[in-house]
Amino acid sequence: MSSIVSLARNLLGQQEVDEGASGTSSAELSAYPTSTPFEIGEVHVSRICIYPIKSCRGTSVAEVRYTPDCLEHDRRWGIIDATTHKILTARQVPKMVLIAPQIVPDASSPHGGTLEVSFPEESGCESFAVPLNPTPDILSTWEAIDDGSVNGDARVDGYICQSIPSSSSTPLPTPSSILSRYFERAVHLMIKGPSPRSCPPTSAFPTLEAYTLYQDAFPLHVASEESIAEFERVVRKLAADHGTAIGGLDRERWAKSSVLIDRFRANVIVKGAGVPFAEDFWRTVAINPSQHDNRRHSAIVTFVQKCTRCLLPNVDPGVGVRDAAVPFKVLMKFRTGMYHEGKNKPCFGTYGVFNDSGVIKVGDVVTIEEWTDAYGV
Repeated sequence: MSSIVSLARNLLGQQEVDEGASGTSSAELSAYPTSTPFEIGEVHVSRICIYPIKSCRGTSVAEVRYTPDCLEHDRRWGIIDATTHKILTARQVPKMVLIAPQIVPDASSPHGGTLEVSFPEESGCESFAVPLNPTPDILSTWEAIDDGSVNGDARVDGYICQSIPSSSSTPLPTPSSILSRYFERAVHLMIKGPSPRSCPPTSAFPTLEAYTLYQDAFPLHVASEESIAEFERVVRKLAADHGTAIGGLDRERWAKSSVLIDRFRANVIVKGAGVPFAEDFWRTVAINPSQHDNRRHSAIVTFVQKCTRCLLPNVDPGVGVRDAAVPFKVLMKFRTGMYHEGKNKPCFGTYGVFNDSGVIKVGDVVTIEEWTDAYGV
């Protein structure tokens, strides 16, 4: 294995030259891999997150079942505009990130438990619960949607969710009415229907056969703690360097504030490589249970594409407000030019597909089965 060598690319790119910035140089920022494979430490799963309702708050779990389509319950629900049937995201409605869904299993229930949804106290919106796994009899009473869409183009189906019937004689507000009050527009909560939704092909896999639910494109999103630590270091460096022009950057705040990886909404967060953005260069990995856990088999993941970023990570998950510059404009400084179909799009994290079904847990060891070339996934 080759060691880490000098910069793979100028971190501030041509934009710095165009803007006449004179302070921070690429050599002051970091050194990244330029050839593969390269030396890494022992990588393990440090955190697992699922996001039951697309663009709403996520929840960390110690373990989770996975299938080729997704982690269990991840992005299984979406909130749609009542007129257009487009699934809404925090790109359009930043305060969505403050809606808190919670999976509450109940083995004695005919529908396996509930999805409980709560709101910030100041919103005045009451919590509600819907069946976790609605039975065919329940679904037959719910309105079916066959013209929903993700990102404006991917067609998806689903059912408009209704609350679990109450024993009270007083009718409860419907999920749609509560959510519509929060959104200040007519919306519905929709659970994914049975029709398969194909993932888009990629340059590495032009004939990709994979499926997912209401995710943007692929079933799994992986990022590393080393990558977020490096990004935070670059943010602070650029915030302190007044010679670098970044429109809207709150320099006083970002010279010392932390950047939570929650902004990037990854499912599996790994740690231990010791190299920022090492995950860019992994084609196939095995997520292996510990030697003392022989009841599980290794999960094989194929990385199919880097994750190109939009303005959604600019939304602060703690307050539901979009930042003017972080992370998008900072990523544009040093994380572009590495994705075949969108060389002007900034990247953070990678998308993957599981090859079968099983269980992964925090602490599982990640081994690299196949590397990409220096260009990365």
